[in-house]
Amino acid sequence: MKTIIFTVLLLAITAYADEIPIVKYSNEGVNPDGSYQWSYETGNGIAAEEQGAPKSPEILAAHGAYHFKTPEGVDVAIQYVADENGFQPQGNSIPVPPPIPEAILRGLAWNQAHPEQDKL
Repeated sequence: MKTIIFTVLLLAITAYADEIPIVKYSNEGVNPDGSYQWSYETGNGIAAEEQGAPKSPEILAAHGAYHFKTPEGVDVAIQYVADENGFQPQGNSIPVPPPIPEAILRGLAWNQAHPEQDKL
């Protein structure tokens, strides 16, 4: 019986979570020209915004940004463009690959300069 009471109390405490308020919200739905804009900010510091418009009947181009703080306290800020070339994010938390080693670059240059040798 004590286990049941403890479980019910634990579930009640877990179910009661503080709701995070939305402190700012804007949404301009789809306009006659197909453009749109939205943004929001929450009480815990998460924020996002996006604007978009059709570039052609087949292509919608959008750009925007979002930021938040990780549980470790690191600020993450991402800006992006999304268009016919796909989603292209930029930001402080996106990994950057190491530079290509010089020997690999020389090998690629040699291969490009000698295409006939590729067909052996």
